Amino acid sequence: MSSPEVKNLSSAPNEEDIILDQTLRPKSWQDYVGQEKIKENLRIIIEAAKKREEPCCEHLLFYGGSGLGKTSLACVVSKEIGSSIRITSGSAIERVGDLAAILTNLTEGEILFIDEIHRLNRFAEEVLYSAMEDFKLNLVLGKGPMARTMELPLNKFTLIGATTKLAMLSSPLRSRFGAIFQLNFYKLEDIEKIIERSSKILSVQIEPDAVKIIASRSRFTPRVANRLLKRVRDFAQVEGKGIITKDITKKALEILEVDEIGLEYGDRKILHTIINKFDGGPVGLQALSAATSEEEDTILDIYEPYLMQVGFIERTPRGRIATKIAYQYLKEIYKEGQTFLI
Repeated sequence: MSSPEVKNLSSAPNEEDIILDQTLRPKSWQDYVGQEKIKENLRIIIEAAKKREEPCCEHLLFYGGSGLGKTSLACVVSKEIGSSIRITSGSAIERVGDLAAILTNLTEGEILFIDEIHRLNRFAEEVLYSAMEDFKLNLVLGKGPMARTMELPLNKFTLIGATTKLAMLSSPLRSRFGAIFQLNFYKLEDIEKIIERSSKILSVQIEPDAVKIIASRSRFTPRVANRLLKRVRDFAQVEGKGIITKDITKKALEILEVDEIGLEYGDRKILHTIINKFDGGPVGLQALSAATSEEEDTILDIYEPYLMQVGFIERTPRGRIATKIAYQYLKEIYKEGQTFLI
């Protein structure tokens, strides 16, 4: 079976993204570490489609935080099916014509992967309904009394959508996916395996203790693990002998301001702001964004998921609250009469 072709329809990625895609991205089920239940379900879906001799499988939707491997999983699915994959994003499809051009150029059995699919505009989303169900493209040409509809047949394809915000997908679009999977944070041992695999691909020698240190500070996220590994590798090549040792890893992560549990400068700034400027909370997202000079989406998508995962903040109807363990971790003093969640 020849390797599937990967076509990126979005704007050109930067050099770092190209390196990540071509070198560290898993190529098979064996390379893809973690998310075992999802992988098993996908194997069954793919094998069943092959036994029925269908050119494509069910439309799939992956959701979860950034960096958990949604795009990588889509590429592995394309490899297992033996089909090429076209990659784009919801924000890149600005008009119905953009989507129509992509759909009409898909070959039989090809996979269309739409990242951040919740960003599709409403009109483009409605075009997807008939394309996903009947493999037909219904277009309206003209306006007013002269308007007419045109129906174009499409080659059978598999749509794989990915989103970090499942709630923002409309119910009609969600219901057209044959299977929906949630990607969760990874286990520590899985992150260690990912780092070991990535270090081999990058041709860098790394000590077992260094693997454990990087894994413990990777926020249970493969993308973060690979990013830290590459930065520590750079440090080892410049300051050391090219070998990632325990001492070099600790020194590099200290310079990068990544602490023992993976908190970075931005995380600590948010926690200190909640505790010191808002007396531990509750504080609304808009006020927190203004006080920290961080975009609201950045707080929601980047910082908040991990801070909630480690139990440092809680979301309440009135806003964000710093928990007791956040005070303890940051060595902040509790003020008399203050309330916080345990």
